[in-house]
Amino acid sequence: MKLSHFNFDLPEELLAEHPAEHRDESRLMVLDRANQKIEHKLFKDVIDYFDEGDVMIMNNTKVFPARLYGNKEKTGARIEVFLLRELNQDQRLWDVLVDPARKIRIGNKLYFGDDETLVAEVIDNTTSRGRTLRFLYDGSYSDFRRKLTELGETPLPKYIKRDVEPEDEERYQTIYAKNEGAVAAPTAGLHFSKHLLKRLEIKGVDMAEVTLHVGLGTFNPVEVEDLSKHKMDSEEIVITQQAADIVNNGIENKRRVCAVGTTSMRTIESSVSSNGRLNPYAGWTNKFIFPPYDFSIANCMITNFHTPKSTLLMMISAFAGHDFVKHAYEEAVKEKYKFYSYGDAMLIL
Repeated sequence: MKLSHFNFDLPEELLAEHPAEHRDESRLMVLDRANQKIEHKLFKDVIDYFDEGDVMIMNNTKVFPARLYGNKEKTGARIEVFLLRELNQDQRLWDVLVDPARKIRIGNKLYFGDDETLVAEVIDNTTSRGRTLRFLYDGSYSDFRRKLTELGETPLPKYIKRDVEPEDEERYQTIYAKNEGAVAAPTAGLHFSKHLLKRLEIKGVDMAEVTLHVGLGTFNPVEVEDLSKHKMDSEEIVITQQAADIVNNGIENKRRVCAVGTTSMRTIESSVSSNGRLNPYAGWTNKFIFPPYDFSIANCMITNFHTPKSTLLMMISAFAGHDFVKHAYEEAVKEKYKFYSYGDAMLIL
């Protein structure tokens, strides 16, 4: 498959600028792979497709306020710094993206906050857009992290042109987020409300929590026509023994095992035993899933509507079939479903 196979016309007005008024009342398109049928529902109807003993695999990563604004020494130019990954706690080293990148060189200092108590020095140009910063901060590590949180803002995706609003702090986070480390939300999980989770629990659906700290790997554009030449950035994942037991129990009992989101799917596909079971694992993954691909663990998934040429769309096509997904996306555009992070959802059975 080639990159151009995943291109389609997406009208700009279908990119969701705001979340739905209620988490579980966004729209839901249901794809039945066996019958090649499409249904149109609301997200809260998802409960009708699950029974006692079925399993949902959720990514419990928590988004941290990864976007900072600083000023360059001497010129005072405003620079956006997007924290990607902590490299070293003791030395306060971080991989970051800077914008505008052309203005930042090794040795430059950046000042953050009105009082400029947080200073960073550029010590490496890691990629064409990326940099490594050393934060110069005298206080304890916990004080330093507090300072980053205080100065940072919710890292809404760039396509959202409006300013960050107070509701984004809560809405750009799943309600089951626990382990801080993501620079973007695992968006399929944003549709679950407390009420819906409770109803699923009462119905007897088992929840298995895994962690993938969403980083650049999920969003980096594919720039090669031959997909086999695309390299994903590594992202940190954790699969506990408890999560593996819940999932494997579902597989053994031939239940519905549902990956909530592409990040959950990549996590579980990164640690599969030879007999098709989920293994506990803590480490890194750069798994890139595109057609054709044999999935080992999940037999259904929940996901959002993705942008053209994205690795996320490629995974969905591998799971549901390229032609069926193409047809579903044409229908989604026609029916004015909302796309991307704050957009509507799809359940693939």
